[in-house]
Parts: sequence; C-alpha cells; structure tokens
Amino acid sequence: MPIHKIVSSKRAKAAIAAVLAAGVAIGGLWPASTPPAVILAVDHLIKPWESLVLKSHWDRFSKRWDICFGETKDITAGMTKTKDECEAMLIKRVTNDYYRPLTKCIADFDKKPVSLQASMISLAYNYGAERTCATNAARLARVGKFRESCEAATSINRAGGQVVEGLVRRREMGDAQRIGEAELCVSGLAT
Repeated sequence: MPIHKIVSSKRAKAAIAAVLAAGVAIGGLWPASTPPAVILAVDHLIKPWESLVLKSHWDRFSKRWDICFGETKDITAGMTKTKDECEAMLIKRVTNDYYRPLTKCIADFDKKPVSLQASMISLAYNYGAERTCATNAARLARVGKFRESCEAATSINRAGGQVVEGLVRRREMGDAQRIGEAELCVSGLAT
C-alpha cells in the first residue's frame, strides 16, 4: 500500500486532458499511430523523472550504463546521443518494449483508462515489462480494479533492497515539479 495518501490532482487532470484533446493532431515528433497513453507516459512521467543525459553514465542503483532518458539497452561507457536521437529512441522503445507487452499481458489494456495505461507504461519502463506484468497492480488492472491497481503499483519503490525516497515520490504523488504515477493514474479514473 502507498506510504502517502493518493489523491487526484488538477495538474494530472490537465496533463490527461491536454493529451486527449490533442488526439491525432500531435504530429511532428509523434508518429500518427502513437497511442495517447504512450504520449502521456513519455511526456508527463518518463521524461520528467528520468531527465535527459546525452553522455552515458553509470547508474548506481541499477548497476549499469544508461543514456538519454534512462535508456539501458545496449548502452556502454563513452556513448553520446543528440536530444533528437534520444527522443526518437524513447518513443520507439516505449511503444515497442513496454506498451505492446502490456497489451499482451493485460487483456484489453488499450481500452483501460488512459491514465492507468500511462502509469503502467511508466512503471514498466522503470521496472521492466515482464516484471510489471507479474505484479499485483497488473492483476488488479486485469479484473477492472483500477484504483486498487494504481495504489498497488506504489509498492515497487525499492532499489538495492531498500526503499528509495525518489521511487516513493515517482510511484506516488510526485513532487513540486513532477507528477507521480499513482497521482496521474487516479486522476483519470471515473469517480
């Protein structure tokens, strides 16, 4: 269960509304077929929490090299990328390696509330798609217990066997600058 109370927020509702209002008119950076949940996850959860790093660096928590917005696949010491390369890599990876696997392990995932989808995508990006599919949060989403699913995901807040305050904020209510996954998740649910 969450450490802090999980509540809907105006900033999360505004983020959801902006992505849904933009619909297919987004264009530019976004391929036309990009699901709204991927856009919501990338722009409002993944990018703000991961930050942009253009030169690979060692992540002391995951014990591996990362670059861009926390990308770890095939990353080694001394690599560099441009912002545009990072953006394209992130969109492709989130769609193919996180969104699509979630649609396979959670029936009708693409028909669930967009806020739940986005929060699960962000969790999968940070925790792994296969591991996310095996969580209690995924099980609850499968049976339509969306609020419970949002809250269950908050338990994934450890690295190196210890609760990490940054993960608590990311999974729960965020901070002054960033929306939390559960905050976004519950903000898009019908009351």
